[in-house]
Amino acid sequence: MQKEFDAIFYDLGGTLRLVERDEAFESRARRRIAELCGEKGDPDAFCKFLDYRYEGYRKWCFETMREAPEAELWTKWLVPEYPRDLIEKNAIELTIEFRNKDGRRVVAPNGAQSVKDLYANGYKLGIISNLVTSREIPDWLERDHLTEYFGAVLLSCVEGIRKPDPRISAKACDLLGVQPDRCVYIGDNLKRDVEGTRLAGFGMFILYTTPEKLAKEKITDENRPDAVIYDFAELKEMFPKAPTVNWDKVRRIDLSLIHI
Repeated sequence: MQKEFDAIFYDLGGTLRLVERDEAFESRARRRIAELCGEKGDPDAFCKFLDYRYEGYRKWCFETMREAPEAELWTKWLVPEYPRDLIEKNAIELTIEFRNKDGRRVVAPNGAQSVKDLYANGYKLGIISNLVTSREIPDWLERDHLTEYFGAVLLSCVEGIRKPDPRISAKACDLLGVQPDRCVYIGDNLKRDVEGTRLAGFGMFILYTTPEKLAKEKITDENRPDAVIYDFAELKEMFPKAPTVNWDKVRRIDLSLIHI
């Protein structure tokens, strides 16, 4: 008997949302970060210093599978020597600008339409993402009129835990009132996304990628996705009506790509 699914979850970075480089936008963000911290020196040099400290924070995240809220990120990890009251007050905006300095976040081609299509086809939808900012995603969903389509939005900085910790995925299922084995996850990272959702018992993992990126992936039996998409427009035909799957439209991994 082939599997059926009630819910579909999206990853964000590298999946539903991509980075678009924009030097003027990034430069403005760097200046704003310095201003919010009360830093009078060169904004570019200051942000390079923050990047260096952020690597230490990222190492802690990967080792513990935890995520700090914005205020802790800045007062403990990035600028502990700066005025605490000022940094705590500006922490949410600082975190948004910290991401903006590396590029503008845009929705992947056909991404927003796929959300509307899957919702119309009867699937419950959610977001599970490792993210350091609590406001960026709610603001984006509201701005693009997508809030109503998602019954669960779990961000690591709010939950305090990161993928691949299966607890964040389990909580997302609870919020939607669905069993994990009847859930699909769409992501771009074979370790973080596949491992976490499989540990949580998800029934299907879809890798969003390109043919060029896929050819460079080290795919094993442990991290092999159940399906691959190159365009979000493919999802409408794969999931025509909840809870069914059109398996004829599911692109499988070429077994020759698997590393033994």
